[in-house]
Amino acid sequence: MSSTWVHHAINEIHADARRSADTHLIRFTLPAFPGIWFYLKDESTHPTGSLKHRLARSLFLYGLSNGWIREGTPVIEASSGSTAVSEAWFARMLGLPFIAVMPACTARRKVEQIEFYGGRCHFVQSACEIYEASEVLARELRGRYMDQFTFAERATDWRGNNNIADSIFRQMAGEPHPVPDYIVMSAGTGGTSATIGRYLRYQGHETRLMVVDPENSVFYDYWQQRDSGLKSSVGSRIEGIGRPRVEPSFIPDVIDEMLQVPDAASVAAMQWLGELLGRKVGASTGTNMWGALQLAARMREEGRSGAIVTLLCDSGERYLETYHNPEWVAASIGDILPWRAAIREMLR
Repeated sequence: MSSTWVHHAINEIHADARRSADTHLIRFTLPAFPGIWFYLKDESTHPTGSLKHRLARSLFLYGLSNGWIREGTPVIEASSGSTAVSEAWFARMLGLPFIAVMPACTARRKVEQIEFYGGRCHFVQSACEIYEASEVLARELRGRYMDQFTFAERATDWRGNNNIADSIFRQMAGEPHPVPDYIVMSAGTGGTSATIGRYLRYQGHETRLMVVDPENSVFYDYWQQRDSGLKSSVGSRIEGIGRPRVEPSFIPDVIDEMLQVPDAASVAAMQWLGELLGRKVGASTGTNMWGALQLAARMREEGRSGAIVTLLCDSGERYLETYHNPEWVAASIGDILPWRAAIREMLR
């Protein structure tokens, strides 16, 4: 009976993937950067509204195939929001109870989405507490802690099979520069950067991978020092990216370059990009875009043309009470006006 249910569950997840089209690749140019093409892989168009839909699908398939998830298994995840939203979707599809363990400061809109999909939220005070709380809940409920921070880099087939890197290169095939000079990616678990970095090497592409990291995250320091014991006493203020400890899924050796981005710069770039696109985006997308602009400035200085691809991670509608609230930004992030001015100067 259990085997029959697992087969049914895997078929349901594959059927969901077939019902979904690929995400859009948005192209634009900027007069200040002649000969340079910008591309945004718009992951907000997934059914659950973010890049994490891909990860949640892979984690459920991984858990089912390994025999970790069976009929009725409670599913628990440590998440700042978007992964939990996507996992709640898949848990509801399979009729499984779902609990998200997250910091109390998580955007209210994400909490509402998790609850809409039938999930329950378990709050802790600090991002550093989510791991232990998830393990305790899994033991108490005889459930499965999905542990995205460990399994993200191994649950996805990085060689191809319609992963995000494969999708990007298929969509770039007819563009002026089909092999981009750079892909810019922020890291939450590190799973997506691991997938992209491995894929680039496996396929023999000359594209370089830049990972951008927010304040209060240890990834940048770990990439430089290779000290796996690094820890931060506070969590990232850019929701969904940056970690207070070195996560097992973060693979530094597949990354060509890293850039540490001030939180105020992330929010300033988020606002600027939203104005350019005519729609709201999230702060992690702002972090990505800040990195893309720095690379474009470098290419301009070197007299190079080419393409830069980055990710639009999720919709800004999830952050109306936080990153799109001027009062909250002033109190929680600080003055972003100097960074808006820096963007204007860059675009002259």
